[in-house]
Amino acid sequence: MARSQIGGGPILFGVLLGAIGASAVGAAFALPWLNDRLGPDRLAMTGTLGTALATAMFGLARDPFTALGASLIAGAAWMAVLTSLNVSAQMALPAWVRGRGLAIYVTVMFGALSLGSVIWGQAAASLGLGPAQFIAAAGCAATVPLLARWKLQTAKGLDLSPSMHWPAPITTGDFSADRGPVLVMVTYQIDPKNREPFLRALENAGRERRRDGAYRWRVFEDPSERGRFVETFMSDSWVDHLRQHERVTKADRVLEEAARSFQVGDGPLTTHLIGVSARQRRP
Repeated sequence: MARSQIGGGPILFGVLLGAIGASAVGAAFALPWLNDRLGPDRLAMTGTLGTALATAMFGLARDPFTALGASLIAGAAWMAVLTSLNVSAQMALPAWVRGRGLAIYVTVMFGALSLGSVIWGQAAASLGLGPAQFIAAAGCAATVPLLARWKLQTAKGLDLSPSMHWPAPITTGDFSADRGPVLVMVTYQIDPKNREPFLRALENAGRERRRDGAYRWRVFEDPSERGRFVETFMSDSWVDHLRQHERVTKADRVLEEAARSFQVGDGPLTTHLIGVSARQRRP
């Protein structure tokens, strides 16, 4: 754009890039104030619309001042959106998986940036620089209504600190911690009239168990005894199941207690079983 549309050289190119960086740094100081007044969703929406405006201005720029104004808008908008997304991603993850979760988030983001660079570079080569920028601006603006149903920082009110409320399993004998798989069975006895709300509550708790590393999560109903349900899930090994005890958050505890509130009498009863093969002779 600096060379083809405006007829500038390396100095103009450097000034425009510097303006983007300076605007981003300046916006960083204002972000706490803006976030308090707009909230993360409207801040991200404003930044997205700002990016669309800056892209359209780049397409229209035929003089340095228009391009400079677009650069200033682009830097502030970029900082607003990037910060909102980064904070939301961190808040949505409990401590035990935050590093891995953020690594996936960054990989997807930079992978999308790389793929987008190829696509829009090809579009600019085929359609021309201006038309490609106008289409990109329209697509950027269109994401605002398309993504409105997904909210940022929805985990802000959740306590993702470890709960540590699962009691340590009682074991006998000495066995290797890497033995597995481990089958966990939780037996509930409920009032049959509460069947549907109980299953909905248990489904919410099941998502938490699968998130923490369990697999093959299922719920079984006893056909010979009304109101008797057995929740089952598996872990790869005994030590992996013990890690699940450390991963349960206080927010997860609320979900579990919602399902356990339907229990009639004492319980529910939790049983742990470790897989064996016919050739194993000792625990």
